[in-house]
Amino acid sequence: MKTVYKRILLKISGEVLAGEAGHGINFDTVLSICKAVKEISKAGVQVGLVVGGGNFWRGRSSGKMDRSRADHMGMLATVMNATALEDTFEQIGVEAVAMSALPMEQFAETFTSAKAKKYLESGKVVIFGCGTGNPFFTTDSGAALKAAEIEADILFKATNVDGVYDKDPNKFDDAVKFDTLTQAEILEKDLKVMDSTAAALCKDNHIPILVFNLNDPENIIRAVEGKNIGTIVK
Repeated sequence: MKTVYKRILLKISGEVLAGEAGHGINFDTVLSICKAVKEISKAGVQVGLVVGGGNFWRGRSSGKMDRSRADHMGMLATVMNATALEDTFEQIGVEAVAMSALPMEQFAETFTSAKAKKYLESGKVVIFGCGTGNPFFTTDSGAALKAAEIEADILFKATNVDGVYDKDPNKFDDAVKFDTLTQAEILEKDLKVMDSTAAALCKDNHIPILVFNLNDPENIIRAVEGKNIGTIVK
């Protein structure tokens, strides 16, 4: 396998891990994703992975609950997902370590950029839980922040659509897909790729973003090979 990136940050939504059920964890889905990551790791690509928690909890749907508490519950959900990924990687012979932006040593190591980069350089897959560790920030912002902290070559945002569109392709038949964009255009056009904080973080740190469909986990392999999938934002 010929790869074009040395170190990537892969962002996976919690909903993807739920599979067709839409809630909880579908371990067949998790296994297929981990197998694809194993292939690129074997090829020498260093992989950091940020996972969301929407398969268990979505803070913005919490009604009148205090926003900080709702977001903290979401962070706990991401650690559950990180633990599931860590275990699945180990089952298929991939060294992996879960790290948390908040101290919870019984479940995951506390994140430091130096330690994370050391693990990556040793060939381990590093899974980041708890987002940024702060309420009012999404896991997209957590992914952008971690991409900057580990000095990733690119941020892969793996979603349930095959790129960035001018409007929701699941609702509008005339939605137009973009092959390339700039981070500035995401902000100017208010495109729903990721939240504005995440887009601005990537822009300020010169981190390109590739948005692609994870319904086929092989797209992870195609992405590191530089094949034309999804939408590239740079």
